[in-house]
Amino acid sequence: MTVTLITGANKGIGFETARQLLDLGHDVYIGARDTERGKKAAAELGARFVQLDVTDDVSVARALTEIDAAEGRLDVLVHNAGVLESVLDGPSALRAFDTNAVGIVRVTEAALPLLRRSAHPNVVTISSSAGSFWAVNNPERPEFGLPFPLYSASKAAATMLTVQYAKAHPGIRFNAVEPGTTATDMTAAFGIGRPAHESARVVVRLATLDATGPTGTLQDETGTLPW
Repeated sequence: MTVTLITGANKGIGFETARQLLDLGHDVYIGARDTERGKKAAAELGARFVQLDVTDDVSVARALTEIDAAEGRLDVLVHNAGVLESVLDGPSALRAFDTNAVGIVRVTEAALPLLRRSAHPNVVTISSSAGSFWAVNNPERPEFGLPFPLYSASKAAATMLTVQYAKAHPGIRFNAVEPGTTATDMTAAFGIGRPAHESARVVVRLATLDATGPTGTLQDETGTLPW
């Protein structure tokens, strides 16, 4: 059985990705900062739960130690936890980068020993084309007018980390994904986006790549995106 960890998976795209991977036979661990919400989500789906705050080194280490003790390996890691900071100031920048970029480093580094024990290790980062230079400079793209510089900058960092990890660990698939504009808590104030289960399909496609699949890419549902 494929052992999968999804961060920030108690709601939204992470929750729906967990649901779809469970349907495919994965043994899914719901990583969530809030214990009560995480346990509730895991119980609803029939998944497992680990308390995991991507901004806390101790929490990350404890979660991966727990998975190691139970499974001895990790096959798929999905970096889903993320925040949208609308205020442009120092504290907001620290929060955005700590969750959206540094969190990826924390979890990946803790997970690498477990991933190396997998026959087909695979890491998917839910990034955004809002972090693509090509998209934000293209007047025909919705990202052109997106007024969230910290989100865009931190997602650019997330995609670059994906590429660098792919180069450093050629035996592991590392890909970033633009899941599409999705109706989640993050976008609720704007009343936009498609249902989370539709966007989750894009994540699932990359989370189920075999050893011949691409690595070091940013993709959406149509394929590889320039960035």
